Amino acid sequence: MMSTRYTADIKPVNEGVIGTSVYGKAELIEEGDTLKITIEATGTPPNMMHWSHFHGFPDGKKGRIPTKAADTNGDGVIDLPELYEVAGQTMVPFDNAPQDINIPHDNYPHSDEDGNFKYEFEVPLAPLKKKFMEKFGSEDLQLDTRTVLIHGAPESIELPDTVKGTVKGYGPHTTLPIGVGEIEKV
Repeated sequence: MMSTRYTADIKPVNEGVIGTSVYGKAELIEEGDTLKITIEATGTPPNMMHWSHFHGFPDGKKGRIPTKAADTNGDGVIDLPELYEVAGQTMVPFDNAPQDINIPHDNYPHSDEDGNFKYEFEVPLAPLKKKFMEKFGSEDLQLDTRTVLIHGAPESIELPDTVKGTVKGYGPHTTLPIGVGEIEKV
C-alpha cells in the first residue's frame, strides 16, 4: 500500500511568556484511506487541555514558524492573529474527530503533570477531505505546506490586554500559541 509520510519538529513559541519551552515531534502518515497522526511534546504547561491543530494558507503558501518579528504590536506576545499571518489559519483539529473540522470545544488532549503531551489518532480521509473541500475549497490537504500548532497557557499567567485570540468564548489563554512545527514531506 502506498504511504506518504510527513514530519514536523515542534519548536517553542512564547516561551518567555509561559516560562517553559515546548519541543516535540509530529508524524502524519497518509496510508490508503487513513491519515495516522502522532504528536508528542514536552514542556507544555502541565495538567491542562491543549488545543492542537494543523494551520495553513488556503492558497497553498508555505506556513512558517514565527520569529520574534511576528509580534507586530510589540507587546512581547505572539498571539493567534499574529500567528495566522506567518503560520496560517486554523484548519484541522487534533481532537477526538478531526474529520469534522470543529475547532472550539473541550475534547483536546491534556498534558500530564510533567508537561508531556501526546496525541494519536487515525483519521478517515474521505470525510476529512469532503469537509476540507467545504471549508477551504479543495480536497488537497497540502500537508507539506502546513504547520502543526500546540496552544494553551494557564489562566494564572498574566497576558497584556493587547493579546487577542478569542474564539467562540475561549479566550487568549486557550488559543495562545506555545509550540509550532513546519510539516515536511519525508
